[in-house]
Amino acid sequence: MDNYIIEMLNITKVFPGIIANDNITIQLKKGEIHALLGENGAGKSTLMSVLFGMYKPEAGIIKKNGEVVEINDPNDATALGIGMVHQHFKLVEVFTVLDNIILGAETTNKLGFLKKKEAREKVERLSKEYNLQVDLDAKVQDISVGMQQRVEILKMLYRDNEVLIFDEPTAVLTPQEIEELLLIMKNMAKSGKSILFITHKLNEIKAVSDRCSVLRKGKYIGTVNTSDTTIEELSEMMVGRKVDFNVFKKPSEPKEEILRVENISLKSKIKKGNVVNNVSFNVRRGEIVCVAGIEGNGQTDLVYGITGLEKITSGNIFLKGKNITHASIKERNTNGFSHIPEDRHKYGLILDFTLENNMVLQRYEEPMFQNHGFIKPKAVREYSDKLIEEYDVRSGQGSVTIVRSMSGGNQQKAIIAREMDKDHDLLIAVQPTRGLDVGAIETIHKRIVKERDEGKAVLLISLELDEVMSLSDRILVMYEGEIVGEFDPKTTTVQELGLYMAGAKRMEGGSK
Repeated sequence: MDNYIIEMLNITKVFPGIIANDNITIQLKKGEIHALLGENGAGKSTLMSVLFGMYKPEAGIIKKNGEVVEINDPNDATALGIGMVHQHFKLVEVFTVLDNIILGAETTNKLGFLKKKEAREKVERLSKEYNLQVDLDAKVQDISVGMQQRVEILKMLYRDNEVLIFDEPTAVLTPQEIEELLLIMKNMAKSGKSILFITHKLNEIKAVSDRCSVLRKGKYIGTVNTSDTTIEELSEMMVGRKVDFNVFKKPSEPKEEILRVENISLKSKIKKGNVVNNVSFNVRRGEIVCVAGIEGNGQTDLVYGITGLEKITSGNIFLKGKNITHASIKERNTNGFSHIPEDRHKYGLILDFTLENNMVLQRYEEPMFQNHGFIKPKAVREYSDKLIEEYDVRSGQGSVTIVRSMSGGNQQKAIIAREMDKDHDLLIAVQPTRGLDVGAIETIHKRIVKERDEGKAVLLISLELDEVMSLSDRILVMYEGEIVGEFDPKTTTVQELGLYMAGAKRMEGGSK
């Protein structure tokens, strides 16, 4: 008999307008890494949220070690040794890293005072053991998304959980960090922990999982032994059709300059000195320029400076020859900028608004959508319905869906639809395919190339080296806030880029 630690049997979960999980059965063996694969909105995160006690299912039972268990809330799950790293992190931004890790699992002395020294020692030991270095005294609001991911993993390890749920854990990590995390997961499994691993990345499933269960549109498709199946077979199970992994594009024909960045610097919030240091480059019509680098080397801050989310301390920014260094975010957004932000919740969406209101966030003042200060609801609805159809944004109730209830991948598709559809000369796309399934990635890649071919200038920030190599016409590598090299993807290799990204090499003439 198979030794199952967790069994989710015939689980059904319904939300308004959608059956998120339709009679799904998943069984996790002790000590295995079990991948859960499916398109955006297939029901993976919902199923795991049922296991973690965040949702109550309409039907079905959960067993642990063969015994039926009641999981009414996350405290029940924690008591059963089940931990979860969520796709959208559950951290208190104004607290320090250490306080976030121990929050809810504090140890105190007889007088009720926190034993913080002991907690710090335990966290330091775990971060060393699993190679998850973080600054324990930094505030969460000041650290990168990749670092926040590590905090979430340390939270789970600190609680000594034996069943670990990873919801899209690699979506925010660099290639090197992903390798480390997959190794960590293997070591966890070897030490007896059982892992449920939600991902869209087929090569990761092949690299790390023992078995893989596939969901499609809320239904269970099947479970396979990973070693007995191919990436192509998995992708077909997931999307129901064959997927083309290659990006086809003709050579670029750059025209006039659209964006010019001259010697810009931004001060670091965390440490002394600049997080972006004297950076200069340009992007022309009809080309895709990609800024590559390991997370935390200033790419995020560079985009904040260009888009106006942060004030630059020196230098100038020009859009179509006009100096926009001191322009407001709104001026930039309505004069040729489109921006797919890195943090979709903080800068991309208003989560408690409907999908249709999010679709017109920057455009509600246009005559098309308002008349003498009054919104035209019919025009907004029609526009939103058109984008939902065109970009395959899946949600329970279409345009009136509250965005918070949508899957992360479909939230991302909504932002991409809005930004690509509005009038713009420059598209700044930061991790545009983060959290998307292979079918959606294929579509978005085609759309980015189409943007270029239609004469738009595209500035792409990506941590996915495959994406960098296949999409870009020019590659700039950023290391410690400076551009250390410029490359042609046709004549460089992933290995060479890696050396520059790690700071082992730099070109003369990179921004000093």
